[in-house]
Amino acid sequence: MNDMDQSRADEARFVQLVAMFQMAAMQQLGKLSNPVSGEVTRDLEQAQATIGMLETIRRKSEGNRTQAESEFLDKVLFELQMNYVDETRREPEDASDDASGESGGAKPDESEDGAPEPDE
Repeated sequence: MNDMDQSRADEARFVQLVAMFQMAAMQQLGKLSNPVSGEVTRDLEQAQATIGMLETIRRKSEGNRTQAESEFLDKVLFELQMNYVDETRREPEDASDDASGESGGAKPDESEDGAPEPDE
């Protein structure tokens, strides 16, 4: 394999590595279902650790990435960080409602602002 072929293979592997961490983090954020169980679960602590691994990869590979690799990694990290912030602002029961397919809206005996409905 010549240097050009090796460089392309390395770039493809790098993108696959980043995509692998991206998919894991999206599952941990409750944005994707587990491909084995089909269930959607949320583990923000693990998602934060996975995002941290990608940040470490970015730091440790600085100066050794192609422009395309850098742009892809930066895009993935931005997307994951924004999704993490979104999930940390959600109520725990909202996340579990979404995971179970429910709308996450007000309970039948509550108004939209969460106050109990007056008896009629």
